[in-house]
Amino acid sequence: MKLLNFKTNKNIIAAVVLSAVSLTSCNGWLTEPAPGITKLEDFFSNGQTAIQATTAAYVPLMWEYNGTYFSEWFIGDVMSDDALKGGQTIGDMADVYDLENWKTNTNNGVALEYYRAQYQGIGRCNLALDQIPNMSTDTVMNESVQKRLIGELHYLRAYYYFRLVRTFGGVPKIDFVILSADKWQQPRATAEEIYDFIIEDLKIANQNLWHRSEYSSSDLGRATKGAAQAMLLKANLYTQNYQAAKAWGDSIISSNEYDLVPNFFSNYTLAGENSIESVFEIQYMEEATSDYGEGNGFSRGSYTPVLTRSRSSQLGGGWGFNKPTQNLYNAFEANDPRRDLTILNPTDAQIDNPEEEIYLGSRYLNRKIMWIELDGTIPGLAHNSRGPLNNKQIRYADVLLMYAEAACETGDLAAAKSALEQVRARARNLSSAENVLPEFPYGNYSDNQDDLRKAIRQERRTELAMEGHRWFDICRWGIAKEVMDAYKATETAECRAQMAEFIKGKHELLPIPSKEIELNPMTQNPGY
Repeated sequence: MKLLNFKTNKNIIAAVVLSAVSLTSCNGWLTEPAPGITKLEDFFSNGQTAIQATTAAYVPLMWEYNGTYFSEWFIGDVMSDDALKGGQTIGDMADVYDLENWKTNTNNGVALEYYRAQYQGIGRCNLALDQIPNMSTDTVMNESVQKRLIGELHYLRAYYYFRLVRTFGGVPKIDFVILSADKWQQPRATAEEIYDFIIEDLKIANQNLWHRSEYSSSDLGRATKGAAQAMLLKANLYTQNYQAAKAWGDSIISSNEYDLVPNFFSNYTLAGENSIESVFEIQYMEEATSDYGEGNGFSRGSYTPVLTRSRSSQLGGGWGFNKPTQNLYNAFEANDPRRDLTILNPTDAQIDNPEEEIYLGSRYLNRKIMWIELDGTIPGLAHNSRGPLNNKQIRYADVLLMYAEAACETGDLAAAKSALEQVRARARNLSSAENVLPEFPYGNYSDNQDDLRKAIRQERRTELAMEGHRWFDICRWGIAKEVMDAYKATETAECRAQMAEFIKGKHELLPIPSKEIELNPMTQNPGY
């Protein structure tokens, strides 16, 4: 059944105002509803509105700009050893400069906007989950569609909480609609409690969602059973429940719903959107109107292309943020074809203004997300705020590497090596050179669990480089201090001069924004 064109219409649908207001009085005209007031029961009156409310719950995933730009890769890439902030100067986006150099404080604008965007999404999920299960079915929303919508909302709520907990630690757990001021302040749950809640939501999602192949083409981009299983795999890795993680990995792999696309770089082109390798991606669209000055709720396109393109007019004329480090460039194995498909190294002739385009010694660009097509062309943007390229949140290659990790930690080394090899084989086939990316064990790795663990972690870095995973990986592995200290030692003197000391037990998390603590008093993260 064709329900709606998901990518085209989801931002139009998101403009629907969902409110709950009721008026009571004695009698007569005072009992008449005020003009312009929509009661919940009036809005949630048919299947189409249930679909609209669910679609609206996806929209905060898209948001990258309100009072400042707050794309997730500012955290996942720039805070790690993979990327430098970039921009015109070190003072360009001072909040990201602080994130990059372990100087973040409690009034950081990126942290505040990112935190609030996730709760906007949670609020939308809670409202729809409060209403849709009690609605009557109709010709648009039959019982199967109703269950699927409920599954999507549980998935999305889990996803928003997952973003929060791995960035800030424990946060207030809100699983109901807040309709009065006395419910506004809620206690801060522990990280363990939030992860338990995430996993329960994802299990409900898995029970209700459809397989990817059951969706119409117009609905690609919605959460699927495979997306729920991938997130169950991931959440269990974060809680170090490796047996459960492996079991969920077995489920998604055995579904045969996903595979690796032959051409690695096609994942980062318009033609490669929602491919067989895509498990979950954030949908964007392009048009010529502006988002500037509008803030949250008005985004349709992505700011990422203009944020990450070179400041050179020859390479897109962007703003030059999220610049790969030399450390990442050197981390690729010799002749790994993914290096040059991930990192663009401009020639001197392609650089208009070295003072603006070479940031603390790095001339590199993030090739994956600046929107370059397979033939190397850099398409123009209809508007700077309207990049159409989707954000790949979970690729099947990521699933295979997470599964390899879970299998390795449970002692199933054969399964771990098989999953690792699938990813390496695809990369190997991109090159005609001999002896490129041999099967494990290779290089200095011996055939044992410790070295296999190291190889899987290294493969995650190179396969998923500059896709926003690295920071969260090194934090969940408990090695952020060691990695970042080693990285600091390899950086240029001008980079090191900007860096503070990385403090273990503090800098793995961002501080709870001070404005949020003013609204809802709660304990701050250690060290802030």
